[in-house]
Amino acid sequence: MNAFRSIVAQGDMKQMKTVLPPISSVAWASFQTGKNPGKHGIFGFVDRDPATMELKITTRLDLRARTISEILGDSGKHIVQMNVPCSYPPTPVNGKLISCFLATDINKATYPPEFATKLKELGYVIDVDPWKARQNLDAFLEDLFHALEMRLKTTLYLLKNEPWDFFISHIMETDRIGHFFWEYLETADARYTPRILDFFERVSEFIGAVADRLDGETHLVVLSDHGFCGLKKEVYVNNALADAGFLKLAGDEPKAPKDISPDSRAYSMIPGRFFVNLKGREKTGTVAPGAEYEGVRADLADFLMSLADPEDGSPIIRSVYKKEEIYSGSFFGEAADLIALPHDGYDLKGNLMAPSMFMKGALLGMHTDWDAALYIRGAKIGADNPHILDVMPSILSLFGLSTDGLDLDGQSIFQDIG
Repeated sequence: MNAFRSIVAQGDMKQMKTVLPPISSVAWASFQTGKNPGKHGIFGFVDRDPATMELKITTRLDLRARTISEILGDSGKHIVQMNVPCSYPPTPVNGKLISCFLATDINKATYPPEFATKLKELGYVIDVDPWKARQNLDAFLEDLFHALEMRLKTTLYLLKNEPWDFFISHIMETDRIGHFFWEYLETADARYTPRILDFFERVSEFIGAVADRLDGETHLVVLSDHGFCGLKKEVYVNNALADAGFLKLAGDEPKAPKDISPDSRAYSMIPGRFFVNLKGREKTGTVAPGAEYEGVRADLADFLMSLADPEDGSPIIRSVYKKEEIYSGSFFGEAADLIALPHDGYDLKGNLMAPSMFMKGALLGMHTDWDAALYIRGAKIGADNPHILDVMPSILSLFGLSTDGLDLDGQSIFQDIG
């Protein structure tokens, strides 16, 4: 990544902590708001309505806090925002906005709506089809290159032709290649490794092309919302809960939380979120609040820490957190009761019931929580352990805007060097 290496030498770069669990919908919602999920309301890509136990995909409508684009726009700054997760459906900004991968129709992906016409002229690609990777991996890889090229083309066009004070372009393709190709990279697979390295070189050139178009007074920030590692096994933890008696299911083919029996004590949702079947909260709830609830949490935490890989005895779970150790705010009650972080290589899944507790499919890479990174050109990072929550207030400070009254969890850490 030669182009990016030269840019790094011109600024400051540090390893950055991200949200727990390290899932992109939560991380980017937290970045955009400077708040923990208990204050913005996004806890995962998929959630359940406890009153009905029906599943739902979380969208921008579930993000219940003001974003950096809104705050800057309200102060008169012109905004261009591209492809940031948790931005569909599109909402008004003082400028242009392109929704994230949840928008399957480009005609419904933009603000203002007529902006979609220009994107179609540019050949803009919202996202690749991840299911294609399961059918034709080589064709999927070429789709990733094409989508990246169209994102760069559109980014450079908008940098030049749109008025902006704050411009953000999110590269989704690095996540896609990580999930479907990471193992090939780690094992130096002769077939795919050269092409994967070509891809990251092109990402580097993408960043370099953007940097070359910025004047000396414009700050450049580059960040990742999580890291990656190889995926050894998918772990279907609800199978383990069922075997241990925590979870009981109703119906012949249980698939969703609504199929959980009232006799259950707990269940899990992706990624590593565990809910007590709490009376008065879950429709199926029977566990009483108070001592019984705390007892189930304690038993469940002990059980999770005891999970081991049957092949070699390796522990599955690295740590288990109570929700009060991670979350605070108006939406605290919506959080999972326990959050489990796995050891690298064990990807916790939330399917209600799978054929086996341990499987491995098309996914070859998984997120990590300690390997995010933060870079800035034109300023210093004034913290040894920056957090993704710090980025939003830090950008506001570069604009000279106060964060008083915003109830943020992050703090300003950028030190402008002029």
